[in-house]
This record gives sequence, structure tokens and C-alpha cells, in this order.
Amino acid sequence: MRALTGQNLRSSTRRDGRRRRAVSAAAAMAVGVMTLGVLAPPAASDSAAPTAAAAGPDAVQRALNTLVRDDGMPAALASVKDRNGRARTYTAGVGDLTTGSKVPRDGQVRIGSNTKAFTAVVVLQLVGEGKIDLDAFVDTYLPGLVRGEGIDGNRITVRHLLQHTSGLPDYGVHLDDDEIRNRYFEPRELLDLALDHPADAEPGKTWGYSNTNYVLAGLIVQKVTGRPLAEEMDRRIIQRIGLRHTYFPAPGEMTVREPHPRGYHRSPEDGPLRDFTEMDPSAGWAAGQLISTNSDLNRFFTALLAGRLLPAAQLAEMRTTVPVGTSGLRYGLGITSRTLSCGGVYWGHGGDIAGYETRGGATDDGRAVNVAVTSIPTDEAAVRHVSEAVDTALCG
Repeated sequence: MRALTGQNLRSSTRRDGRRRRAVSAAAAMAVGVMTLGVLAPPAASDSAAPTAAAAGPDAVQRALNTLVRDDGMPAALASVKDRNGRARTYTAGVGDLTTGSKVPRDGQVRIGSNTKAFTAVVVLQLVGEGKIDLDAFVDTYLPGLVRGEGIDGNRITVRHLLQHTSGLPDYGVHLDDDEIRNRYFEPRELLDLALDHPADAEPGKTWGYSNTNYVLAGLIVQKVTGRPLAEEMDRRIIQRIGLRHTYFPAPGEMTVREPHPRGYHRSPEDGPLRDFTEMDPSAGWAAGQLISTNSDLNRFFTALLAGRLLPAAQLAEMRTTVPVGTSGLRYGLGITSRTLSCGGVYWGHGGDIAGYETRGGATDDGRAVNVAVTSIPTDEAAVRHVSEAVDTALCG
């Protein structure tokens, strides 16, 4: 769950400084992939018209091919929905570097900090029900829990948490890859990791990405509802809008349930590209634990913008944003807006977790796209190419 890199919102299970130490540059990654026998990416496929690929790869397919060929991603997947509801899926690369198997079409991936958008929706639903007040202090719901050097839960509001303006330090920077991979974390342990460190800023003064905010938001949901966050998320979102391939892994569940491409990671940066598909995702919890598909993410963000998950007042709060850097990116309550080359903006989040990155979102007129790659890009060109693939799909 990363912070900010190159004026893009990054969100993996640690900040970019650790990520740069843990993952090699894309050029080195490409060499590693080539030695494992990756051939030319497969042709595009079109779920609405399967023979369309015979005419040659379109712009979205070319973008995915670039991610594999030039940026060293083992695999890239995309799902694109136009404003008329027509859906197309794409793949490039291979799903398993050992066997060379095909990339499963619309396969499941770990979606990292896209989870934050789901958590924010649950919180805002409870706001609409009168059970949570956005401008109430954290101590209203978790009295005495949030204390540390420069940290006081009587000065941090729920809104601060959802918008990353709390000033709370990020616990993720204090975890290494192998610890994340094999250890189960209770949410309170993650919070304690953060509270051992001083505040990054005064509450409400500046924007600063911190996974700690969403662990607290999840704990507030559980305190208010008396139910596990995973159950509330499943009942209120996943079942409600029919996300058939999205789930919150159970405690100790390290595998991915449905067909999926394998995820790869370098840690340390001079080490080999390692298969990180099986891991304990509990270090993400409310900030990054979900598994989903590109198509399910498209359905989620489309339903959210259409008002199917939140009352109008709470959706308006969610879309009230603050600037992030100077790139035009803005952050609301668990959702971002990004400008498009063809005009307007799209709304989404994005997420990284060791082995996978997902980027995308939806527009107000019903277009949606999500792109996933099976290794976290670190080279600035690769980071840019993922964003460009999203823009290409939405503007094409």
C-alpha cells in the first residue's frame, strides 16, 4: 500500500522507498522474464466478439504488449466497458513463468489498495444510516485507542481518515516482504506499529497517504456494527451488486481461489524474480486485502458512480477532493479523480501488493476500465505505461 511516486498514487504493502529496495528496475526484470522463456504476447480477445482479434491488436492490446515486451511484466490483463455496456477483455504475456501457461481471461488478482474504496463505501453507508458522523473524532468510536507522539484520537476525525489528512504515520513502511508474506497480523497489531512512531503532520493540515487511516476506519466499522469488516463488506457491497469474483480472504487463507495469473516480486532488488502468489494478505486488511477481477472492479466503480451503493449526499462527500501533488490527481474519501487526455476525469483508486498492481476506474457516462499486471512496476516508464493503458482504453 504505497504512498506517492512520480505524482501517481501508489498503494502497496509498503512505501515506495522500501519498494525501490525490494524490487528491481524494469530493465533487469525484463531480462529475468526473457530467460524464463516468455514469447510474444498472445493476441487480444473480445468477450463480445471473439473473432475481432483477427484484424490485429487494437490500441489497448498494444498497450498491454508494451507492458510485457518493454517493461518486463510477466503478464498484463485488462477489462474495458464502453458507455453502452459492451465489455472486452485482453491479456498479454504468460500466466505462469515456470510452465508458460496462458493468462486466464479476466483472472483474479490481489487488488491491494482498491480495497480502500470498498472500506470507504461501508463507512459512508453507515454515515447515511446515522451510525457514524464524518466529522466526529476517532475517540467517539474508539475511545483512548489512538495515542502517540503528536497523535491524539480526540483531534482526528473520520473524514481525516478517509481522506488521508489525519497526519498518522503509515505502518506499512515498517514491514518487509517476507514478514508480510508469511505472517498473520491482527488489525490492532498494524495500528500499534504505526503508533510507535510520531505523527507525520497535524490533523487536517496536509494530505499524506497512510494505510493506518483505513485500518482505523475498519475498526470503527466493526465497533459500530458489531460485525467483522469482511462480513459487512460482503453484505453491503459484494452481494448487493453481484461481484461474483470478489472476496475478502479468510484468516490464514494464502491462495487465490479462482483461475489467476501468478504474481511475481523481487526482494531484495538484486535477488531473483520470485513467485509471490501465495501470501497472507492480512497486513493489508481494510487498506488492501481484497481479491477481485478487472471486470468486477469495473462493475463496482460503475455502480458506485451511478448511485447504487450510496445515497446522493454521501456520494457527494466521497467525491469532494483535495489535491495530491501538482499532477491534477485529487483524493476524495477513498476514491481518486484523474484527468483524461480526451477531457474530463475518471474515478477509481488503484492498488499494489507484492505480485500485482491494478489501475483503473470509471467515468460518469458509464465507461470503465481496469488494468492489472503481475509484478509491481518501479521504473518510471513502466509506471507511466500502466497509466497510459488506462487512458487509452477510456479515451479510445
